[in-house]
Amino acid sequence: MTESTELAPEDRKIITLARSARARNGVAEGAAVRDETGRTYVAATVELPSLKLSALRTAVAMAVASGAESLEAAAVVSEAAVLAEADVAAVRDLGGPGLPSSWPPPRAP
Repeated sequence: MTESTELAPEDRKIITLARSARARNGVAEGAAVRDETGRTYVAATVELPSLKLSALRTAVAMAVASGAESLEAAAVVSEAAVLAEADVAAVRDLGGPGLPSSWPPPRAP
């Protein structure tokens, strides 16, 4: 678990945005990613009969659709103890020099 006070302000911001998306939509997960230009993309879990996406994969897709070439940071707020491998793979696929090689980091409170 990572204390949010130990994080840089921009990192605390994406955690706050992820929490807000989850709370606002009443869904299982909220996520936010920041691209190489500093733009943020916020998403919640998508659950339609024909489409199911985690919040993190949705946020990564939004970044890609908006022209992002890499990511600086990613945050997920969820009750799940572990991220799905497909979520981790989506972040690693877009990747970027700002992401640690041991991503995902410890879970934030």
